[in-house]
Amino acid sequence: MKLTAEISMYPFNENYLDPIKWFIGRVDSYPHIERVTNAMATQVCGDYLDVMTMLATEMKAAHEKWGKAVFVCKFIGGELNLAHSE
Repeated sequence: MKLTAEISMYPFNENYLDPIKWFIGRVDSYPHIERVTNAMATQVCGDYLDVMTMLATEMKAAHEKWGKAVFVCKFIGGELNLAHSE
């Protein structure tokens, strides 16, 4: 089963862009997960277990490296076309 998720990261850090860019770079290291980022959020799509495992791993790594951060996530079962622009 596929999973599509939307993630927004809100670091408790004055220099908030560095942790966000770091997190997105880490997401890109997963070859079987598709990623699209816009000004508001990052969308990912892939196998359900791959996406959930990646999120658990990378959110934990972000908290360990950068300290406090809020992650807001929305999930929809299935594969969405992340290139859709309408």
